[in-house]
Amino acid sequence: MKIEAALKEASTQISAVCESPRKVAKLLLMHHLGMSAEWIFLNLSADLADESGYFALVRRFCEYEPLGYITSKADFYGLNFSVRKGVLIPRPETEILVDKSLEILVNLPAARVAEIGTGSGIISICIALNSPAKITATDINETALDLARENAAKFGVVDRIEFIKCAYLDDVSGEFDLLVSNPPYIAQDYKLDKFVLNEPHNALFGGLTGDEILKNIILLARNRRVKNLACEMGYDQKSSLEKALKFNGFEAKFYQDLAGFDRGFTAKLALNLKKGQG
Repeated sequence: MKIEAALKEASTQISAVCESPRKVAKLLLMHHLGMSAEWIFLNLSADLADESGYFALVRRFCEYEPLGYITSKADFYGLNFSVRKGVLIPRPETEILVDKSLEILVNLPAARVAEIGTGSGIISICIALNSPAKITATDINETALDLARENAAKFGVVDRIEFIKCAYLDDVSGEFDLLVSNPPYIAQDYKLDKFVLNEPHNALFGGLTGDEILKNIILLARNRRVKNLACEMGYDQKSSLEKALKFNGFEAKFYQDLAGFDRGFTAKLALNLKKGQG
């Protein structure tokens, strides 16, 4: 089979499960052949090597295996990160959270940063690559921590990030200038598509209403006297989190994603919140 015919057949099969079948078919072919999009364009009339291997990848996608798990990679913040099954795949909107964190750190040249729920390590690694901050990142998932260390080594920042297996900051001591997190925040009964449901549920669902973990993080930040917070959240959680932040002594600003949905917040611990208050 010629490459052009294979792409056409793969696109037809994939069209049943996604809205951009040609793009996915090409990405799978690039992964299969280890070649660029340009090479494929220039070789459409060539015979496809290992045709059965390519269509095995197509079948995996048609069975709702996320593209990132098939290719073992995902682009984020202009970088190519390794991903694997059992760890949440990076989302483009989380790049905004990195930007917001870096804006805070501009005025904190020797900052200590904590990240809760680091996953593949993308947030901490991007912060380390773009600031002099010293970072502590936690997760309860050993597979995620192994992947995060792998990605940190890939980008040469292993000496800047300490990865610790624990919930929240349970096994972490010291004070922090910034606490950043993209925690699970989806409500338990929210209907997700079949691709997302093949990602780890404990990285997706935040509880009955979805904002429970975020509220715990806000309380933790208040009790640990963390000076700044930056978190991603669900599109419908602004009102409840605004109240939680204010109650715990934080002055917050909310931001939207590129689609115009409420997507996260940054917050500063109010100066008039004295130690021992509350």
